[in-house]
This record gives sequence, C-alpha cells and structure tokens, in this order.
Amino acid sequence: MRTRNVAIVIFDDVEVLDFCGPFEVFSATAEMIQPAPFNVYTVAETRRPVIAINGLSVNPAYALSDCPPPDILLVPGGNGTRKQIKNAVLLDWIKQRAGEVELLLSVCTGALVLGKAGLLDGLVATTHHSALALLKEVAPKATVTDTQRIVDNGKIIVSAGISAGIDMSLHVVQKLLGKALAAETAAYMEYDWRFQDTQNRVA
Repeated sequence: MRTRNVAIVIFDDVEVLDFCGPFEVFSATAEMIQPAPFNVYTVAETRRPVIAINGLSVNPAYALSDCPPPDILLVPGGNGTRKQIKNAVLLDWIKQRAGEVELLLSVCTGALVLGKAGLLDGLVATTHHSALALLKEVAPKATVTDTQRIVDNGKIIVSAGISAGIDMSLHVVQKLLGKALAAETAAYMEYDWRFQDTQNRVA
C-alpha cells in the first residue's frame, strides 16, 4: 500500500474543525494499518503562524513554495475564505495543484475558494448553509445544493459546514481503501459515522 500525501491548506481565520477534523481522520488510519495510508500536513502561503478562528495559533508545516506534491489537497473554510477568494497567489497555486492531484476536497466555505478558482464549473457543490447564496455568486456555473452533506463529483468532493468535513474524510478513506477501514477509523475516533450515498454528478 502506498502512502498518499494529504495537504491541508490553512490561512488566517480558518475554521478550526474544518481542518483539524480531516487531519485527525486521515492521521488516525495509521492506528489500523501500516504503513500509514496517509502523510498529512498543513500548508499556508508562508511559514508564519496562522491565526485560526477564535485565536488558535497554528504553525504550518510548509509554505506554498516548498510544499511536497500532494496526492490529495483539502481546502477548509471559515471567515478567512472571504479574503482568500481574492488571493491570486493561493488561487493560482490551487488551480495548478488541481491538475496534478488524485482528489481535491473542500470543507464548508472552502468551496468558495474552489468556486472562485473555476474548479466547480459544471459540478454539483455545497457549503455551509449560511454561504449557499455566496457560493452561487462566486461559482455561477456550478449547481449548488442544500440537500446533501457530502457531494462526490469523482475527483472533486465537497462537504457542507464544519463537522461535515469529518464525514467527508471518512468517505474518502472508504472510497480509496474500503468501508471496513473507514468504519474502523471512525470507531477508533469514537465518532458516530454513518455511510451515505454521495454520488451526485452532473451529466
């Protein structure tokens, strides 16, 4: 089994559970199987500390300039996404990586960043319930839904708000490594995970 690199983008005013929940899921799989299926790390525009929502200070493992090539790239949400959708440096980096990764993921208003980068065009997407209208605005070529917690478009998978990122990450573990490992990971985390049919593609 190969170890996949999972890069999680962080930025000022990122929602804590948006990135910490998936970080825990992908990291916890190593408790069930070795070698570890995922090498999980954070990446920010620079190496300076990132101040998440409510003042949590986080030291990113890498800057955009020295980030190891990810197999999976995850963009979380939070109030900071409103600034990041105007950040050409980050948007260009994500667009470039999007063409290289196996999977591109967003949690909550991370979908705004993917949408602004044009990566949700022609796809079904969702986000935090408070940002659905804004997602329609920044991604007018996407079909925005408020009825699914997770939307799997194949390569691009998006989830609704905050805690939905945990469910989405377990879905990705299932997608890549099987339902049994996903269920074992959820049990280890003592998380009440329930399988969902997340297929929702636009023809």
